[in-house]
Amino acid sequence: MAIYAAIDVGTNTLRLLVAEAADSGRFTILHQEQTIARLGEGLMPSRRLQDVPRQRSLTILRRFAETARRFKAMHVAAIATSAVREASNREEFVAAALRESGISLRVIDGSEEARLTLLGVRHGLRLGSERVLVMDIGGGSTEFILATGETIEAIVSTGLGVVKLTEAHLYSDPPTPGELEAVEQVVADRIGRLRAELPKLDGTVLIATAGTPTALAAIDLGLTVYTPDRVDGHRLSLTRTRQLLRVLTTKPLTERSKIPPLEPGRADLIVAGTTLIVTVMGALGYDEFMVSDSGLREGILLDLLRQHAA
Repeated sequence: MAIYAAIDVGTNTLRLLVAEAADSGRFTILHQEQTIARLGEGLMPSRRLQDVPRQRSLTILRRFAETARRFKAMHVAAIATSAVREASNREEFVAAALRESGISLRVIDGSEEARLTLLGVRHGLRLGSERVLVMDIGGGSTEFILATGETIEAIVSTGLGVVKLTEAHLYSDPPTPGELEAVEQVVADRIGRLRAELPKLDGTVLIATAGTPTALAAIDLGLTVYTPDRVDGHRLSLTRTRQLLRVLTTKPLTERSKIPPLEPGRADLIVAGTTLIVTVMGALGYDEFMVSDSGLREGILLDLLRQHAA
């Protein structure tokens, strides 16, 4: 059986998945890990990847490459998203990644990111022909994918990333009502335009993937250790999400950081991320959303499997 590795270089988090391929596009996970590197820290307004987060990310990529080699991965696909594609020094970062880790990074646009995310979400949740709106909440951008089964009806990539929203609007600890309102307004304005870019959403299921929704699910479930199988498919109502937001916004960062099972580097971003979810649900008329533990990383792997099965 062939071994494959998928690497997702995001604005906030770097993720690795090593798997053994089986028949019919299925796979068995051999190893998975993720580390918050905050690659997009300080990206705006200069649109340059800053030295410290850049070096953090390159160190993690070297470790990922060593892990892939240890598992004897025959094929490795590494994808970079919002922070790298928006950076004026992205070619320098891609060259440094190849030089220091041997990893060849492919920088993708928002539409390709959305396509791969849908692949991962559909596989993880075992979706059939349902009509869904997938919301992939990243550090630098949030993608919306409207699809029926495998057929994509519309893709909208926005600049609503939790790192960007946090750095631009949330200065106080805990955030002030005015700061939270600023985040809500930015999101509401963008979602207002989003309505014109998407066909009717009647009868769709809202699915959210990435760090914020999975963390909210874990908190809601009372998990002390993050458990993917329990998080995957968990549903959160708008009322419950608002309750969680009130709890999170009244705690200073030191207290939020102690909420299990929030990983280091997530506690400061989850306020902006949860505000985004609540605002989107209200604006688009959803009473609940479903959480997907699978997303872009799994989509990268599945796409890699398809390429080599052809």
